Amino acid sequence: MGKLTVTCFVTLDNVVEDPHLWSMKFQSEDTGAYNSDVLEDADAMLLGRVTYDGFAAAWPSRSGDLFSDKFNAMPKYVVSSTLERADWNNSTIVDGDVFERVRALKQDQNVLVWGSPSLVQGLMDEGLVDEYVLLVSPIVRGKGIRLFRDAGEQHDLKIVDSTVLGGGMLGLRMTPAGA
Repeated sequence: MGKLTVTCFVTLDNVVEDPHLWSMKFQSEDTGAYNSDVLEDADAMLLGRVTYDGFAAAWPSRSGDLFSDKFNAMPKYVVSSTLERADWNNSTIVDGDVFERVRALKQDQNVLVWGSPSLVQGLMDEGLVDEYVLLVSPIVRGKGIRLFRDAGEQHDLKIVDSTVLGGGMLGLRMTPAGA
């Protein structure tokens, strides 16, 4: 049985939108190493359409490092009811019963969700997330798309590791409290 891991850059006030605008000044070599560990465990990537569009525009033209080589080679599943084509190498559109498809993917793969806050909320509500790996920047944005939204339901989490990274970010690993 595989696991589903959610990872992203997030602010203290839970904003994940446009991390390239606010996270860079807090990143260091530690940040890359922390993300590398998460990526190395992944067999496939699951993305929402907006995140997929951003990644598909950026990563295919890159190569020669762990992130670009793995991103470009690994199977990618993009959740969308509006996307007509997914041209990035090894990409498949997932529509219909998304959560049933995710359950099937988890049967034999470690699935990584990068960003994709709308998708994450649904996965969380369905109890499909096994681990959260958040890179928390010491900044309050005050506005923007948030990773955890008002779901109307409480989700208790357990911190299993916290690491202060060079540059000032906090690497935070959590699992659902009952796991």
